[in-house]
Amino acid sequence: MAECGRVDSNTSSHTMDKSITLPPDEIFRNMENAKRFAIDIGGSLTKLAYYSTVQHKVAKVRSFDHSTKEAAGDKLYEIAVQEEVTARLHFIKFENAYIETCLDFIKDHLVNTETKVIKATGGGAHKFKELIERKLGLKVDKEDEMTCLIKGCNFVLKNIPHEAFVYAKHADSEFRFQTTNPDIFPYLLVNIGSGVSIVKVESEDKFERIGGSSIGGGTFWGLGALLTKTKRFDELLQLASKGQHSSVDMLVKDIYGGSYACLGLTGDLIASSFGKSATADKEFSDEDMAKSLLHMISNDIGQLACLYAKLHNLSRVYFGGFFIRGHPVTMHTITYSINFFTKGEVQALFLRHEGYLGAIGAFLKGAEEDNPNQYSWGENYAGSSGLMSVSPDMNPMQRARSGTFDMLEMDRLDRQLVNLPLLQDPSSYIPDTVDLTEDAQAREYWLSCFEEALDGVVKRAVASQPDIPEAAERAEKFRQKYLHKLQTLRHQPFAYGSLTVRSLLDTREHCLNEFNFPDPYSKIKERENDIALKYYEKAVKSLEELSWEDRQFALVRGVLAGNVFDWGAKAVSEVLESNPEFGFEEAKRRLEDRPWLVDSFDQWLERLKGPPHRCALFFVDNSGVDIILGVMPFVRELLSRGTEVVLASNSGPALNDVTNSELQILTERIAAMDPVIDSALREDRLTLVQNGSSSPCLDLSRLDKVLAMLVRERQTDLVIIEGMGRAIHTNYYAMLSCESLKMAVIKNSWLADRLGGKLFSVVFKYEVPAGAGKPH
Repeated sequence: MAECGRVDSNTSSHTMDKSITLPPDEIFRNMENAKRFAIDIGGSLTKLAYYSTVQHKVAKVRSFDHSTKEAAGDKLYEIAVQEEVTARLHFIKFENAYIETCLDFIKDHLVNTETKVIKATGGGAHKFKELIERKLGLKVDKEDEMTCLIKGCNFVLKNIPHEAFVYAKHADSEFRFQTTNPDIFPYLLVNIGSGVSIVKVESEDKFERIGGSSIGGGTFWGLGALLTKTKRFDELLQLASKGQHSSVDMLVKDIYGGSYACLGLTGDLIASSFGKSATADKEFSDEDMAKSLLHMISNDIGQLACLYAKLHNLSRVYFGGFFIRGHPVTMHTITYSINFFTKGEVQALFLRHEGYLGAIGAFLKGAEEDNPNQYSWGENYAGSSGLMSVSPDMNPMQRARSGTFDMLEMDRLDRQLVNLPLLQDPSSYIPDTVDLTEDAQAREYWLSCFEEALDGVVKRAVASQPDIPEAAERAEKFRQKYLHKLQTLRHQPFAYGSLTVRSLLDTREHCLNEFNFPDPYSKIKERENDIALKYYEKAVKSLEELSWEDRQFALVRGVLAGNVFDWGAKAVSEVLESNPEFGFEEAKRRLEDRPWLVDSFDQWLERLKGPPHRCALFFVDNSGVDIILGVMPFVRELLSRGTEVVLASNSGPALNDVTNSELQILTERIAAMDPVIDSALREDRLTLVQNGSSSPCLDLSRLDKVLAMLVRERQTDLVIIEGMGRAIHTNYYAMLSCESLKMAVIKNSWLADRLGGKLFSVVFKYEVPAGAGKPH
């Protein structure tokens, strides 16, 4: 949320002090490359949407020709930083009082002359039509409000994993984010504006308004103004949050002296809204009347929504509209009402980006020729404000709503993302092992951990661009940006959905990319890959000299020892910084002896005595020793058994994790030394594929579509997940429909202690799905 100038106290609430200065780099970002505008103007808030092309630096791996003997000692590859253009969606929300100043700013900075039309929706679109056309020189093309709302809702549910949440007022974390079912349809959308519209949504283009009511947000506002003489909606809610409805409402116990047991009615239940005002000879406070009115409206809407959900057999009910708008007091009353009328069978669901739905939908209508729905999009944490609590007494960091701008940015992803077909139940899959939103102790530890690691990341970023003088200045900007995000998350852990180690890592990667540090660990990866390749043949030879059973154990120990080489783990990076000669054998000695913290090795060994797997999908982790001396010999053994192998690596850089382009080159070099790998590559028994991610963790519900197709085609029956980020921070509890193997070394003493182990404890978790028969 970016601060903006304040409204001058001598002006009306609908005009702006012309001396206002907007921070353009924070709000209307990349305006010079903007096109395809859309605007949604409500009663008090304007939401602007536009598409831009963003130029940023990416790390590209280029292989050298190693076909001649003279070249054998040369560098393996080089990483060149190149400019690349990607698509970004920008959504900005601000008070209508700022609209003229914002339009002036856009006019002054708009370079793209191709843009001729601005799509508009919302009740205020006609009111500001002339102003928009005059200021921007664009034709206003009005779009149907409900169509835009539905399109926007579908878009956020499909592209933002933690979009929907349940509100629990008295819980440690009031926002409980839900896993979005891969199939978002059908659902019920209850839009509470001035009145209420209840819409059944069955597919991308099929929806129907099945009901509604004239008793909605406008009723609460209107009656509230008559009862309390308060004209502002937000002030009315503030009054309601401090009131006691039981002073005004007649409760069951006021009539019967207690509960009405034979009808199952508790004594505290409202029997008659405003019932006491007819008989009591006293004045009622504005706060109590506002609270009673809020309950009356919310209960009416809640019951109506429940009846329609039951009638149409719908279990997903989303609430939106200006009546909701993230206000804790309205979300709580709606939640209570839904819970009461359905006896807990249906949950009231709210949306993080509910205020943007109309603008998103209007934009999508205008961009249909680009077919944005054929792509996957991801929230850019570096440029998004996140969800803000709007109750000042609940959140000490909350700023006044006036003079603030909320932003949401969505980046178009190179790959279309889908579920791993082998998830046992995609609708209940949760990637993250610990939800830091709900675990205060873990949250404080990890936020402090990321803060303490920041100096090291800044140093690494500068070192990755030694020939660029302004790298230090950009690195400092990165530090400030990420530090601000961490401070925000301390006070608002729910800002970007469930707070997890994965989201903290991803936010850091987004901020690094924002300041053009696409691959800070590139030099380290390059050096470690070069060194590890020199030992590959020796490592394979020593393994081949072992008996079959000893070799299986040595292969597993090799993967685990390789996984120690992780620059993302503080305990390891300190060792690697102080002792560059730290090697593979030393890493093996650091591993705990069996029995390991989690130890299924005996079961795995027994399984290997049976027939080979058809195809193994292996999610790999780090560059250097890990992939070359740990993973590749393990893969070689699987291939020798007759198992096809698919190696899935990151699409883009994250820490020292190996990327797909790097792995292609490494595998070619290994194939030149190893006939087993060489023949497997040529015969298509070993396949390298992108996972669709640029994260040190792994979300199995957002994987490259090509990978998912390959998994089906190859009839994959074994999934191997390696590394602390992919197998412990995420996917530790992931249930798959085939056999799985999760291998990791715990390189964080706090986490080891939490899991009942110690530093360098081993997790070797072999799982067979319940009901699976013996392999044949």
